[in-house]
Amino acid sequence: MSKIDKIHPGVAIIVFNDDHHVLLQKRADVGLWGIPSGHVEPGETVQMAAVREVKEETGLHVTIEKLIGVYSDPDSQIFHYPNGKIVHFITTCFQARIVDGALSSHSSESLDVQFFPIDALPDNLLTMHPKWLEDALQNQAAAFIR
Repeated sequence: MSKIDKIHPGVAIIVFNDDHHVLLQKRADVGLWGIPSGHVEPGETVQMAAVREVKEETGLHVTIEKLIGVYSDPDSQIFHYPNGKIVHFITTCFQARIVDGALSSHSSESLDVQFFPIDALPDNLLTMHPKWLEDALQNQAAAFIR
């Protein structure tokens, strides 16, 4: 195993529109599509971080509806950045509902943001993200711990 540079708390946010299409962001750092996600900043709760990340990356204001799960398995949560840095994320994944805003990709972190039908996701999807979406689609009351 490569040397992990650090462990970091992260958040991921599953957002569906009225057609039950899922919101994905094409990330500027790796050029791949993924669930809106990011780091928890010092002084933030995971919920605050989730709402902030969606606003920054997509222009949408959301409210958290439920906890999907907490993900820490090194097999899926270690991320290799193009600059060589390796980070092990402990990710809290939420499902959120849009309350305001307009979809935009004006963030330096986003190349594009779009809603996709669940059965027509882009091929170039970040490897850890399909599991989060799969768990959200289970629509179970209890959160997953993986």
